[in-house]
Amino acid sequence: MTKPVHGVQRRSFMRLGGAALAMPVLMRTAWAQDVHVCKIAHSEAIGSPFTNAFDKWAAILNERSEGRIDAQHFPASQLGGLAQLLEMSRIGTIQVTAAGPDSEEAIAPEIAATAGAPGFIYKNEAHVDAVLQGDIGREISQIAREKTGVEFVAYGEVGFRHLLTKDPVTDLESLQGVKLRVPEVRIWVDFWKILGANPTPLPYSEQYSALSTGVIDGLDSDYFSILGFKWHEQATNILPSYHWFLPKAIRMNAAWLDGLPEDLQELCRSSAREVFAEQREINRAGADQALEDLKAVGCVVQPFPETEKARWEEKSAALFDSFGATSPATAEMIAKIRALG
Repeated sequence: MTKPVHGVQRRSFMRLGGAALAMPVLMRTAWAQDVHVCKIAHSEAIGSPFTNAFDKWAAILNERSEGRIDAQHFPASQLGGLAQLLEMSRIGTIQVTAAGPDSEEAIAPEIAATAGAPGFIYKNEAHVDAVLQGDIGREISQIAREKTGVEFVAYGEVGFRHLLTKDPVTDLESLQGVKLRVPEVRIWVDFWKILGANPTPLPYSEQYSALSTGVIDGLDSDYFSILGFKWHEQATNILPSYHWFLPKAIRMNAAWLDGLPEDLQELCRSSAREVFAEQREINRAGADQALEDLKAVGCVVQPFPETEKARWEEKSAALFDSFGATSPATAEMIAKIRALG
């Protein structure tokens, strides 16, 4: 009677042994099914501090998640222009993009004020930090979640914007009628129109060709982007106007984020804050050198004395009231930002 028992025990052992051997395969299969693809796409130039930060963040997400997140990085409008990327981030075709909070002007105008709208709202970089790294930054992230379906998990920056033009612009008089490329956002159009320029809305990726064909006479941008996209090959006059500070919200699709395990949600948020805090430091430290690099390739820096800048500020100040009239929440946000300066 013992032999059959032993036989049964042996067969049971064999079955158990087979199952045990199969378990790693099953576990690997389950693990493979649990990979969360994170497509990061934006329009910033390759080699810029902003794009380098995204490279680093993608590597951190892949490494610290131990492969559970597959972060893929597509810079320089590889997956589409800004308007396309914004919509893709809202519906979840991509998981992350970056844009100024003013990109939500039509849906949440109170958010747009934190992107420097309507010009000369930020006094300096310390003022920017007081706004975005504090209560207001958290508030606008929550508003974005509720109204647009994205969460601002961190804030990077491209810094202050300046004018790059074919012919020198040194004052309000020489600005009149200059065809300047602007984003496809109303407040940018209004800002340059009130100063007397001829704002021309165009996608970010079309600026080089528009300069070369004469569709525009110039544009406004940060020094890194002027270098990275080689716009200086078509226009060489720089006016250091410091008229607009452009922070960039790191926009993550909220539904995708909410679908992650809690530890990966925390990883996305904490690592984004870590990486883009470093990006802001690098960006600020390197801006002066970027201007020197532009001089070295033939750009000419035009004088912009404080008295002239004050004229620009005074002429555009009416936009605070008109933009604030969009909604009571927008007027309140503008007042809170200006109070921190």
